[in-house]
Amino acid sequence: MTQQSFQTSTRNDGPVTCLGQTFATDAARRSHYSALLRDKLKDPAFRAIEGFPHGADDDIIALSDPPYYTACPNPWLADFVAEWGAAKPQAQREAPYSREPFAADVSEGKNDPIYNAHSYHTKVPHKAIMRYILHYTQPGDIVFDGFCGTGMTGVAAQMCGNKAEVESLGYRVAADGTITQEVIGDDGRKTWQAFSKLGARKAVLNDLSPAATFIAYNYNTPVDVHAFEREAKRILAEVEAEYGWMYETKHTDGRVGKINYVVWSDVFVCPNCSGEVVFWEVAVDKNMTKINDDFFCPNCNSEISKKNLDRKWLLQHDINTSKLVKIIARVPVLIEYSISKKRFTKKPDNVDRDNLELITNSRVTNPYPQAVLLAGDKTSEAIKNGVTDASHFYTKRNLHVMSALWSKSQKSPKFKLLLTSVLIKTASILHNIGIKDGKINLAGALPNAIYLPSNFAERNLFTLISGKLEDFMRAGLERIVTNQPVSTSSTTSNSISGSIENSLDYVFIDPPFGANLQYSELSFLWEAWLRILTNNTHEAIENRSQKKANAEYRKLMTECFKNVFRMLKPGRWVTVEFSNTNAIVWNSIQTGLTDSGFIVGNVSALHKGQGTFNSQTSTTAVKQDLVISAYKPKNDFEEMFTAQARTIEGVWEFIRNHLGYLPVVKRSNEGLVPVPERDPRILYDQVIAYYVRKGFPVPIDSGAFQAGLAQRFSERDGMYFLPEQLAEYDKARATSTQVVQTSLFVSDESSAIQWLRQVIKRKPQTFADINPEFMQQLGGWSKTETQLDLRVLLEQNFLSYDGSGDIPPQIFQYLKDNYPDLRSKPDSDPAWRAKAKDRWYVPDPNKAKDLEQLRDKALWREYDTLLSSTGRIRTFRIEAIRAGFKRAYAAQQYKQIVDMAKRLPVAAIEEDEKLLMWVDNARTRTEQ
Repeated sequence: MTQQSFQTSTRNDGPVTCLGQTFATDAARRSHYSALLRDKLKDPAFRAIEGFPHGADDDIIALSDPPYYTACPNPWLADFVAEWGAAKPQAQREAPYSREPFAADVSEGKNDPIYNAHSYHTKVPHKAIMRYILHYTQPGDIVFDGFCGTGMTGVAAQMCGNKAEVESLGYRVAADGTITQEVIGDDGRKTWQAFSKLGARKAVLNDLSPAATFIAYNYNTPVDVHAFEREAKRILAEVEAEYGWMYETKHTDGRVGKINYVVWSDVFVCPNCSGEVVFWEVAVDKNMTKINDDFFCPNCNSEISKKNLDRKWLLQHDINTSKLVKIIARVPVLIEYSISKKRFTKKPDNVDRDNLELITNSRVTNPYPQAVLLAGDKTSEAIKNGVTDASHFYTKRNLHVMSALWSKSQKSPKFKLLLTSVLIKTASILHNIGIKDGKINLAGALPNAIYLPSNFAERNLFTLISGKLEDFMRAGLERIVTNQPVSTSSTTSNSISGSIENSLDYVFIDPPFGANLQYSELSFLWEAWLRILTNNTHEAIENRSQKKANAEYRKLMTECFKNVFRMLKPGRWVTVEFSNTNAIVWNSIQTGLTDSGFIVGNVSALHKGQGTFNSQTSTTAVKQDLVISAYKPKNDFEEMFTAQARTIEGVWEFIRNHLGYLPVVKRSNEGLVPVPERDPRILYDQVIAYYVRKGFPVPIDSGAFQAGLAQRFSERDGMYFLPEQLAEYDKARATSTQVVQTSLFVSDESSAIQWLRQVIKRKPQTFADINPEFMQQLGGWSKTETQLDLRVLLEQNFLSYDGSGDIPPQIFQYLKDNYPDLRSKPDSDPAWRAKAKDRWYVPDPNKAKDLEQLRDKALWREYDTLLSSTGRIRTFRIEAIRAGFKRAYAAQQYKQIVDMAKRLPVAAIEEDEKLLMWVDNARTRTEQ
């Protein structure tokens, strides 16, 4: 079977057209572009592109399928983008573009067969991504994923043209391709509203990892699935005919059984008597219900535990390398096998041991990887235990079989994909097992770790891969009907952005998040077999072995976002899926986005079938699986802003533009949900961030901003809207049962003020009423920040009615709504004032301005006290540092900010996006 039959279900042996050229056959297309790629590989400048993987030219050519996929930077990406752009109808190219951010929380499980066909360290279900692509794009639009992993963004882009797939999301597809979704109508009833069109989108996929791009390429390349199945079965049968005897064992009556798996156990040495201790035999109880932490030595009967045992080591002659190899002593302890359809278990007997000895002493005749396992954050434990190259991750039996299968896969990309789907999790010595109720659970490798279990399962590769083939056949790979180009390089590389500036219609990325996952280390086994390894110089992670802390991670992510910004069309959106509970990493992502030029429009939740949560009102409240929606400002706005940035009107032009990008209505099952990005304080934060990044002084303080906001824009439920947005919100408000108040977690002064504002706005009340509830909120206060008394927070941010003069309308309306006995009394009755006295309330914007000025002066005094002190500052009022940094920045006292930052705890700065913004920009200006 030729390679072509694995790569196409729609192409035949006739002429094919690729990038405007027609070739007699698809093989001719591949030959032509492979020759061009080989010439490229001779160019030192091409090999110097950031993220260029470690691999020989022949191996890169062998793995690639140019121009669709290259196991190195893809030089044809710009050609695809140009061709796709030119193919769009003129009306679509010229149509004005406007979208609110996709503000709904998304829930999609991981049960789709195409998702489960091949594992990866982290994946977003393609159906979840489809919702975003359908919202932001039209058929033929170009989507980019710079951290593509297994290529689910490419799959999602294609599936937007599959009617059944779109309807499985709960949408309706009309005869003309119009896609509608269920919404709440003006009358409060559910109705169906058009929002997109059925049709495939184009995707450009990129990743630093050769393993990732190889998987992504196969997921996004058409295949004749039935031809693939026939060929895969043929290869398995051929290799099993030669090596199947290795998985045979004798039953008690002499019949030959087929081994399903063998349990191997580590051998230790007792610290008391130096006798051998087989872990399985001493740790697993007689009924096979659990693995004990403590047990008795079978030689001296002393009580021992695994943590105080020493390993037994062996020196073994490797017949393939003619070297002595130091390995951990392991022995087979249990065999599960089948005769016909009946399963049995046994302890290995002499015949089994003789077979193993024969296998161990035989030469592996097919090539296999011997790539050295480099020291890393995840690999150190394996190296410590004698696993120093890729071949050590396999038993000799499975190394024989896998190398034979791999040799047969060289002309079959999909069969190679089938093999990689088992290489790590189930075919290696990482295959962990569990014990429960007398049964063995074939759990597989621990996710996102390189963990060597003391009891592992050696699987029969023929039955294992045959079972995986069935998974592939259920995956519905026939749904993939077009190629999506794939590149192997760093998203920091200008070779990507420089050639396709302002060309992409939408970006969806699920980037690395700090130290969450060590991708290059976890992909080592795949890449060792593929013979091309990740160049981790520009791997955007935190990794001690690579000497990358949060600062390095943030810098690399910022470079990636800057490239994405350059490639995206003005006015278009980027969606960033975030999976980390670490506030420092959250701030690094947000800082990278804003430093690159993006403006955050919304934060929502993505549920991947692994638990749920709600999005937060605070931009620093971090939960798992948040989705950040950010936009690239349009060129005309950027030009207008530059012309007016030094005037107050520049602020209001920014707000008018920004409000137009924010969601008007967000709903939950309970009712309307506040849109935190419309809160005046968060709007002001956006103003500051934009002005600082552009290098302009902020021409307005917070109090004046809030007063001006109230004069120019309409307020509803503490949020501000454009006039044309107000009607939509009012209709939604009128038909909704309630506005759900999102709960706040008080951890510092800023969140305490937000919590108080929410509580007091709902119910103006006295200090005595507020204090008990407030005290319950203080358990998570940051250790580095000075904890403030409730009275200080109230006095500096809110107003209290002293019982004289007119009752403030905020309090009067609350009393009128909640105290029926007062309604019959005239407004001048003393009972009104008595009930209103000493209640705290949220001031109107004009008075808020005066409060803000008083508060700033108090904060500056605290900051100046810290500034005049010496030495490290352990605890402080973070709002005072923010106010001081803002004042110093406006006065161009950048060195003061940098010097003060050195005296503060590093984590305190990295966990606060506002401090991080001031410090990063001050450092940039002191280095100029």
